[in-house]
Amino acid sequence: MKKSTLPRRNFLKKSGNAVAAISLTSTPLAACATTNKLAPLPLANKDWTIQQVMDLMIDKIPGGKKEQTVDTIKIGDASQKVTGIVSTFMATVEVIEQAAWLGANFIITHEPTFYNHLDETDWLATDPVYQHKKALLEKHGMVVWRFHDYWHTYRPDGILHGFLNEVGWQEYLDNSRENVCVIPSIKLKDLAAFLKKQFNLTRTFYIGDPEMICENVGILPGAWGGRTHIPFLGKENIEVLIIGESAEWETVEYVRDAAHAGMKKGLIIMGHARSEEPGMRWLVEWLKPMVEGVKITYIGAGDPLKPV
Repeated sequence: MKKSTLPRRNFLKKSGNAVAAISLTSTPLAACATTNKLAPLPLANKDWTIQQVMDLMIDKIPGGKKEQTVDTIKIGDASQKVTGIVSTFMATVEVIEQAAWLGANFIITHEPTFYNHLDETDWLATDPVYQHKKALLEKHGMVVWRFHDYWHTYRPDGILHGFLNEVGWQEYLDNSRENVCVIPSIKLKDLAAFLKKQFNLTRTFYIGDPEMICENVGILPGAWGGRTHIPFLGKENIEVLIIGESAEWETVEYVRDAAHAGMKKGLIIMGHARSEEPGMRWLVEWLKPMVEGVKITYIGAGDPLKPV
């Protein structure tokens, strides 16, 4: 793919326009609820069951149903009729409360519900937080289904597609290199600041020479781990990698060593939740045509960490 010739001024201007839209969509749902800007969901026009919706979604994924996956029902009866769907990055207690207020009984979450990758709960049986969350879901008859492996298998990757929509980089995607964009030249420190503003982040970190010019940008939202980050960033012409999170002794130290050695490498860390939330927002747009008559709402879980 040829490098974009779009002037940097236009690139930043276009990005600035997207910021205004993001500031509206990232408003906490709880605030909307208290001002009555959202109305409870109407009953679906078609008697879809939750399982039927799940099957429709899986049917759209390359390779179809997976035998080995974390994308399973975490709680609830999928044979019931769906009254409304909520898409979210994380089914937090607050998200569950908002879903209940909306009248939705099906939550599609990208990440675990019960604090571990496989959502195992035997070790949590007597834990008060787990008990509270489980009781809340049971009270409202909700089904929680994880949609992680399937969404990353979809082409384009559902999470990456949502990220590119939010940052306004669809036209910069290099179709010959997966998860790579070729953007107009920009300094590393300015790119980090741009992402912070574009995604309305409260915290953003970068590693590397702040004056380093970036054009070939790798994008791996979420937490892929050092054994994926490092070979990806180690490619000759990838100057900077944008990620959600990393163990500080893995990719972080790799980039610090690379930069100190004079290599043109940088890393930008956005936070796991905010890097993947746009993909779960796009899921609403993707799913709506499949289930006409069913109200689908995106609820952002937000960044759980607060800077001092």
